[in-house]
Amino acid sequence: MADEARSSHGDQPPRDQPVRPRAMDRIWAGWRSTYVAAAGNGALAGEGSIFRRILDSGLPDEETHVVWRGERVFAILNAFPYTSGHVLVMPYREVGELEDLRPDEAAEMWSAVRDAVVAIKAAYSPQGVNVGLNLGEAAGAGIPSHLHVHALPRWSADSNFMTAIAEARVLPEPLDDSWAKLRAAWPVPT
Repeated sequence: MADEARSSHGDQPPRDQPVRPRAMDRIWAGWRSTYVAAAGNGALAGEGSIFRRILDSGLPDEETHVVWRGERVFAILNAFPYTSGHVLVMPYREVGELEDLRPDEAAEMWSAVRDAVVAIKAAYSPQGVNVGLNLGEAAGAGIPSHLHVHALPRWSADSNFMTAIAEARVLPEPLDDSWAKLRAAWPVPT
């Protein structure tokens, strides 16, 4: 009987059967079609990291979601954000290790991280902001050859049942809207 194969805990398999981890579900996000189309049509083809290919693509900032460009550093929206307003700040030069940044790159990068936090606070009024980086694959770097600092808004109640139970994320706005908000809120150099 099917009911006999179930444990006393409802939908859980009996203890003698292996438990398979669930993969995170994906919820369709039609607003990402521009990014996917650019990635699939060769516009982002080339050498180097995806960030280097975006910079070399010649596509406008509105399409690539580059929020700000400095002399040695730029800021771009994360194409796979944890929350709306998730920004990545990094040097133009593809470098994987923090200690390999030149002093001028490091100074401009940390100044840009500060500006990213100011823009995030102005655009989203969050209760907090996460800032950090993952160096190397073991630390969680998705693109270990091109270091980048994450800056993202956070709210006390932003881990909802979709992430905790359904293993999916729901973003309240398209990347184009996040880009427009952050670009408008980015501090003007003095």
